[in-house]
Amino acid sequence: MSMTSIRLKFRPSTSPGKEGSLVFQLIHERTVCRIKSNCKIFNDEWDAASGQIILPSPTSFRYRQLSLVRFKVDWKMRRLRRIVDEMEQAGKQWNLDDVAERFVSGNDTSQSVFSFIYAQIRRKKQLGKVRSSETYQATLNSFMRFCKGEDLTFDMIVAELVELYEAELLGQGLSRNTTSFYMRILRTNYRLAVEKGLTPDNHPFRHVYCGMDKTVKRSISLSEIKRIRELDLSSTLDYARDMFLFSFYTCGMSFVDMAYLRKKDLKNGYLSYRRKKTGQLLTIKWTGQMEAILEKYRSNDTQFLLPIITREDGTERRQYQNQMRKINRRLKDISASAKLNVPLSLYYSRHSWATIARGKGIPLSVISKGLGHNSETTTQIYLDSIKSYEVDEANKKIMKDL
Repeated sequence: MSMTSIRLKFRPSTSPGKEGSLVFQLIHERTVCRIKSNCKIFNDEWDAASGQIILPSPTSFRYRQLSLVRFKVDWKMRRLRRIVDEMEQAGKQWNLDDVAERFVSGNDTSQSVFSFIYAQIRRKKQLGKVRSSETYQATLNSFMRFCKGEDLTFDMIVAELVELYEAELLGQGLSRNTTSFYMRILRTNYRLAVEKGLTPDNHPFRHVYCGMDKTVKRSISLSEIKRIRELDLSSTLDYARDMFLFSFYTCGMSFVDMAYLRKKDLKNGYLSYRRKKTGQLLTIKWTGQMEAILEKYRSNDTQFLLPIITREDGTERRQYQNQMRKINRRLKDISASAKLNVPLSLYYSRHSWATIARGKGIPLSVISKGLGHNSETTTQIYLDSIKSYEVDEANKKIMKDL
């Protein structure tokens, strides 16, 4: 039986209306030591008789915050108890200052969650997976905000904490697909930490949503594509329209792939490129519609085929992102000019190609091939046996009617 007492105490604030501090009080051999928990609550949120935080109704705006505070102090209490038990079992001389030093320094814990995820971000950047590194960074930023900047260890990632995180995200008005995005990335890092032996698998994500809800379809009809093509536009809007149409002409090519197309990718009447997202090699037959757009922008001194990235000075990704934002803004004006009741964006070209192709009876597997989808995407798994010419035939049927 342990000879050390550990209790949670509350120190009210001397200023009316301000939060007080929660501290851990340790007593060993008549010596008293107090360690800050870095957690604060209001006076009326503490039950002195039971030594517990009082949780309000789940509908209260303080419920999630206090639930997180209670979770953190409970976990820190268990951690302090573990440190004391290990020192008592070691059979060596020790005192409460040794406990406090070990607790504050974190020497008893495994690698932190924040530093672990940040290491994965650096690794993805080194591998050239810039987009993945950005999604990991977005998740880390979100999770750090939820934790109020206080780092955790992987054994703290339990079902209760993850459920609180999901509730916090939903409380911010985020959709289930957005909360699932954060949950899946956090789960991936957790599983990697389990593989590395940083924590046993406590299955913390079993009660939160990690799936994908169906989203509103973002597509327009072939007649609306024609209407956009026939508009009389200014030069700035004309450029945005050309990039939109080029994406449509090339089987819904994503804008990032368009931006990084190189002049040498166009050879012998075919455009060959690797998708940035998946690394998959795609080949598309070059058509007159594509050539007409390219002819308008021939004066290009870079290695890139289209005038999206215009300087090769290390800012290529920023240039592509800036162009994408500008084009999407201008497409809203084009949508208004064409009297379309949709917030037109570059994504519409991709989804419209797939929707129109499906309406013409083109097999879904061929469409998946044309879009460059793989088994990890939301569309049906495409068949590896489909040849490139079948995609070209699918595109030819669409271009014929345009």
